[in-house]
Amino acid sequence: MFQRYSFFQIVSLFIDVIKTRFMFSEARLIRSPSDIRGKKYISVASGFTTGKGCRLEAYPKNKKDVVLFFGKNIQMNDYVHITAMDEVRIGNNVLIASKVYISDNSHGHYAGDENDSSPLSIPKDRPYTTKKVIIGDNVWIGEMVSIMPGVTIGSGTIVGASSVVTKNLPPNTIAVGSPAKPIKKFNFDTQRWESYKL
Repeated sequence: MFQRYSFFQIVSLFIDVIKTRFMFSEARLIRSPSDIRGKKYISVASGFTTGKGCRLEAYPKNKKDVVLFFGKNIQMNDYVHITAMDEVRIGNNVLIASKVYISDNSHGHYAGDENDSSPLSIPKDRPYTTKKVIIGDNVWIGEMVSIMPGVTIGSGTIVGASSVVTKNLPPNTIAVGSPAKPIKKFNFDTQRWESYKL
């Protein structure tokens, strides 16, 4: 394993392992640099691994103990940004590629009702709106995907690179696009990925 690393990379990796034990004892490895805000509101299970430059933020909107939950054996690559105010829950054995954004909150309200935020107000001063994000087990999230508030992604689903997930995705599907839509579903009888039909 260490043959692919230089001496300085091995030393850096060793330091990251020690820092990880102090940060989250259950985690496998959190690579530096990383930015973890609201650590006491984050729950990490065994096997949690990150790439470099990841940013994890947990700021409960209401008084809660934990708002950001990571299941077992999660692998996050470089520059993943996850922010939680209500609840972001990521299941077991999830693979997250680089530059992925996951959020359960937004500055302002834009649903087309009487609570909408005015475009004349300053965006950073608009009240937060939150909706839970749930990601099932064995999900693979591709490069540069954005997962927006209020979304549930079913177990076994693959989200293609650069997709924007604005609505729920069923389990065992492949979804792509902006907004992301299922294009294939796994058929357990034939053991093949087949075209998705509504």
